[in-house]
Amino acid sequence: MTWGVDGVFGGLARLRGGKPIHTTGRVYEARLIRRGGGRWGVPWLDEPGEDTGVVRVSRGAGLPRPLPDVLGLAFGFTTPDGARHDLLLSTGGTGRVTRHLLTVRRDPFRGGYTTVFPYRAGRRRVTITARPRPVRRGGPLLLLSAAGPGGRACELGLLVLGAPGPDEPITFDPVLHPLPGLVLPGPIAALRADAYRGARAGRRSGARLTAVS
Repeated sequence: MTWGVDGVFGGLARLRGGKPIHTTGRVYEARLIRRGGGRWGVPWLDEPGEDTGVVRVSRGAGLPRPLPDVLGLAFGFTTPDGARHDLLLSTGGTGRVTRHLLTVRRDPFRGGYTTVFPYRAGRRRVTITARPRPVRRGGPLLLLSAAGPGGRACELGLLVLGAPGPDEPITFDPVLHPLPGLVLPGPIAALRADAYRGARAGRRSGARLTAVS
């Protein structure tokens, strides 16, 4: 099974000459203002703070507009200790059940986002969601929340986006760069690791073929 995931993502990367999915998007400077007050036993969830980085909003399957698509929102940031961290969310619900389901959408800032699968926070499980907030001036705002299985979501912080810039070949990897103090469950981490490994190999192979031709 893992070989199949590796091969599929590698083949797509070679075919598309780059990212196998989320091929087109927009990049924003971003900062996450964490409010604190959680009780997860993980400082990044429980304590106030601020993280600065970049957000890329992209179309998952790369379907042409105006067709709806599973949209992705990736936030990458570096903590003061120099560690890189990536948060990946996809369009989905934010309720107790729907936060584990994907949806298709046209507008990236109408409707919610979710990690779909929960992280491990010590012995607990936590799913992170995001909901766009009304904007009077400036860039888009998204309210991030954290919730346990079947539990009510509690506010994590506000993700503030700047003006959109051109797309950039940024890669995100939540397995290599997990969120501070959080871990993806073993089977999910293994599946994603195979997919990202295949994608990286496919991009390298595609680049070599382009150079030769």
